[in-house]
Amino acid sequence: MHRGTHDEHEQTKDEDEMSERIPAHRYTAALANEIEARWQDRWESEGTFRSANPAGPWAQPQDPRLGRGHVMVMDMFPYPSGTGLHVGHPLGFIATDVYSRYMRTTGANVLHTMGFDAFGLPAEQYAVQTGQHPRVTTEANMEIYRAQLRRIGMGHEQRRSFATIDPDYYRWTQWIFTQIYESWYDESAPARRGGGTGRARPISELVAQLESGERSPERWDDEGRALTWGELSAVRRAEVLDGYRLAYVSQAPVNWCPGLGTVLSNEEVTADGRSERGNFPVFKRNLSQWMMRITAYADRLVDDLDRLDWPEKVRLMQRNWIGRSVGATVRFSARTPLDDAVEWPLEVFTTRPDTLFGATFMVVAPEHPSLPEIVPDAWPEGTDPRWSDGAPDPRTAVAAYQRVASTKSDVERQADARTKTGVFTGAFATNPVDGRQIPVFVADYVLMGYGTGAIMAVPGQDQRDWDFAVAYGLPIIRTVQPAEGHPQDQAFTGEGPAINSANDEVSLDGLGIAEAKERIIAWLVERGLGRETVTYRLRDWLFSRQRYWGEPFPIVWDEDGVAHSVPDEMLPVALPDVPDYSPRTFEPEDADSSPEAPLARATEWVEVELDLGDGRGTRRYRRETNTMPNWAGSCWYYLRYLDPDNDEALVDPAVERYWIGPRPAPVAAAPAGASDPGGVDLYVGGVEHAVLHLLYSRFWHKVLFDLGYVSSEEPFRRLINQGMIEAYVYRDARGFPVPASEVEEVADPHGGAPTYTWEGEPVTQEYGKMGKSLKNVVTPDEMCEQYGADTFRVYEMSMGPLEQYRPWETRAVVGSQRFLQRLWRNVVDEETGAVTVVDVPLDEATDRALHRTIEGVRADYEALRTNTAVAKMIELNNHLTKLEQVPREAVEPLVQMVAPVAPHLAEELWERLGHKDSLAYAPFPEADPAKLVEDTVTCVIQVRGKVRDRLEVPADVDAATLEALALASPRVQAVLDGAPVRKVVVRAPNLVNVVV
Repeated sequence: MHRGTHDEHEQTKDEDEMSERIPAHRYTAALANEIEARWQDRWESEGTFRSANPAGPWAQPQDPRLGRGHVMVMDMFPYPSGTGLHVGHPLGFIATDVYSRYMRTTGANVLHTMGFDAFGLPAEQYAVQTGQHPRVTTEANMEIYRAQLRRIGMGHEQRRSFATIDPDYYRWTQWIFTQIYESWYDESAPARRGGGTGRARPISELVAQLESGERSPERWDDEGRALTWGELSAVRRAEVLDGYRLAYVSQAPVNWCPGLGTVLSNEEVTADGRSERGNFPVFKRNLSQWMMRITAYADRLVDDLDRLDWPEKVRLMQRNWIGRSVGATVRFSARTPLDDAVEWPLEVFTTRPDTLFGATFMVVAPEHPSLPEIVPDAWPEGTDPRWSDGAPDPRTAVAAYQRVASTKSDVERQADARTKTGVFTGAFATNPVDGRQIPVFVADYVLMGYGTGAIMAVPGQDQRDWDFAVAYGLPIIRTVQPAEGHPQDQAFTGEGPAINSANDEVSLDGLGIAEAKERIIAWLVERGLGRETVTYRLRDWLFSRQRYWGEPFPIVWDEDGVAHSVPDEMLPVALPDVPDYSPRTFEPEDADSSPEAPLARATEWVEVELDLGDGRGTRRYRRETNTMPNWAGSCWYYLRYLDPDNDEALVDPAVERYWIGPRPAPVAAAPAGASDPGGVDLYVGGVEHAVLHLLYSRFWHKVLFDLGYVSSEEPFRRLINQGMIEAYVYRDARGFPVPASEVEEVADPHGGAPTYTWEGEPVTQEYGKMGKSLKNVVTPDEMCEQYGADTFRVYEMSMGPLEQYRPWETRAVVGSQRFLQRLWRNVVDEETGAVTVVDVPLDEATDRALHRTIEGVRADYEALRTNTAVAKMIELNNHLTKLEQVPREAVEPLVQMVAPVAPHLAEELWERLGHKDSLAYAPFPEADPAKLVEDTVTCVIQVRGKVRDRLEVPADVDAATLEALALASPRVQAVLDGAPVRKVVVRAPNLVNVVV
């Protein structure tokens, strides 16, 4: 018999105490696991989650879903680590699965799949240690991941899944690289869409301009005569084209890590100048590296952020990373007292050219190319001892400083809390606005990669420049009037009128910052001393790794050292086997060591004879032995999800337009007048990828758009950053983590806070990340074994809003299990397994509760508020539990609503309720608008501004009736106690305010 007569307390008590005999058909973890495995097998065998394509190898033009709308839902590419998933990882995965399952019930054609970002250092480091091929390790890890994802009920379309290490995939990664390499950015070309100028064009069009004389190669002979394209050698032609290509080789200052044998990005270096992985020392070295000219797209990357439905914090992080600044490039002339007749130009970029009159010294980066020219052999007469750092001459001082600077990361060099230090170069520069000779220092807080690698120092307006000036005895000139009361011994960084800023030709005195900047820039331009400049913090993308486990470059070098891209028909350039995966350096701790990439040892692969189809016949070439960074494969994987079986193209144009092409209306978050840029409908992932992955993907996508391969201008239309699941960390007296699962909680007999022990010793408790090193990992496998996958899913989705951080508490999972057990009992008799629902009409209260729940859950699913959707379904289920009999008309819609979050249980109940087809595509229930209107509302009655009573009144009550009801309230009468009423303010039907 149905247990509808028990109240909630009795139910909970029964559930906790039913330990002597478990009914045969009770929804236990064992039954849940059996049901879940069965439905996972069925989904897989029936291809339940396959989506329809309008064209390409998988074309299904007759599929009715193609005309019902479509949505592409994605999680950020996971890396298959050897430890598998912990319960924090699937949070976003489950959220996108819930959303995808819901969208299918609305009739939408849903594309939801997952592959693997499988190239990377962890597998290679393991290969170095063990000799096992990285592919073996990686593929084993992927199988673990796939099994875990399957067990928690992910509705991914498996036929669209792939890994970046698949040759069929990285063939197209290499193909994209060749398109970028064979392209240049023409700032004057009309944009492909939306007006404006600037887009990528094939390099062949640049060659045609150079051949016709429309564009000059800007090369000269020894007599200064301009050379034509036809007069240049093949090597010099290649040099010209490399100056334009979107992918090029450059000698660049990089983070060289001999211990890892590779170059690292700034983000892979810790603040103390060591590698994030392995904690090896990192040095600054000039190495020949592949670069991507992402800076050509800086403006578009900034401006198009406003067209995206992304969290504002992520857009702000990208804007700051790109760092667009408007100012002036100013020409200073450097000279040494020993050779006063020779001048070298030193340019600086400044956003505050209005403070030029306050520049009292200059600073150049340790890597500045002019240093060898301007540093003299001896100190100028009268050099302040503080400037020389005790060195016998400038060259010794500068060389020593350069050596120390090379051991520091860019992050360390620019740390705000760090005191600025430097040494005098022995040279002076001429301030162009007043002719003063100011000393030139070399200091590591100036980076060669930003601006010009040189700055003018204005201590009056910058506190760190002020501190430097005080430490080295340099003059301080204020150029902005400090506010009243400002300390005399500090720089003034606020706004005010210009002072001390005039010469015989121009005066800025009395002007505000904006007007002063405009006037001084005009003067500099007129005198040929400067120009207005827009500059960026963004640097070109370092695109080389001296490793084995990465995509080989589709590049070969001829005998003259000229690079050539290999023809499309020769792709993929597959990774060869090598005898040793270890990157070699001569001295692992030596900044002067040189890298040898593992691929360089595969001599039969490196040295090849090829006919590149360029009319030169078969020739001998040397392959590029660096590999692409792991960012490469994750830059474009969303495009391959669309058309993964296409051997003829990256993606069929019709398929790309269908899934992610621009739509008539812009995204909701876009400013008025902005067009829709296209892109994936929903992209969910951690905020740690807010800059690099997203920025690199946007760059590649814009190049593909410019070249006509895609119709969308952006890769990801909407972005959500899921929060992190945290867990308790327990530490012993030494501060070391101890196994959280072995910690015992000790209750305080006096009712105070509990304490915790491990192996009888006290430990402390704190919140932290979940991780193996903190010994607090809980795996999805454990949760599925103990409770079932659906309970695990419900718990993760009910912990709070998707974007928020939330604490993990295993003991709280039982609440989600009880919800599903009660739902099961509302349909199935636990003793017999028979379905107990009845075909009876709904009473009015149940009918209204059902339709309010349908409307609320639908809105919550659409907005990814799954936690509140679960709360609404629990409330409705509890309502049904209290009924003598559970009506089919109420429970079937509830099962449908539960399906996205607990799909296995819902499918099982749906089948037991008599339905033969899967619930995956059953239309979501519709709410009757008439049943959403409330008959009564609660009206608040206030007297003297305080709430004195609440009345249930008709929703359509008029003001006069409501006033009479309020004044007749016994509670109101007691408060008034005969006092005269001066005024009654009525806001029907919600509020009455009585003024006495």
